[in-house]
Amino acid sequence: MIHNLSDVQSSNIGYNTNIWQFCVVLAKAVIGENCNVCSHCLIENDVIIGDNVTIKSGVQIWDGITIEDNVFIGPNVTFTNDKTPRSKIYPEKFLKTIIRNNASIGANATILPGVIVGEFAMIGAGSVVTKSVEPHTTVIGNPAREVKI
Repeated sequence: MIHNLSDVQSSNIGYNTNIWQFCVVLAKAVIGENCNVCSHCLIENDVIIGDNVTIKSGVQIWDGITIEDNVFIGPNVTFTNDKTPRSKIYPEKFLKTIIRNNASIGANATILPGVIVGEFAMIGAGSVVTKSVEPHTTVIGNPAREVKI
């Protein structure tokens, strides 16, 4: 289901995926099956989203970001793709960020460019992830650091 108040330019949307109102999905984006993209999200062109992914409201997924299967992205998570952003000055290529299978990212977390979040990793709400996160690890804080739970 694609809500009639969204702007979905991509034809690469999997079966049983819901895209709610006020979303923009650019033409080259790929979104898998059985995903839920909540309202007020933006998904750029060089983006791959796997199957069974939940993206809560207020998330922008920029060029260079890959989200694998069964991932949860909480509300207002912020992804970045340029370590030295300047107005009207773009890198030749954006850094790649990968969120691996079954990872979860809590509300309002910030993910810096070039980071890999490992399988089954958990990013606590409000954390700032400045470096890659190992599989099956929970990180919290600013900068995000591993905690045992």
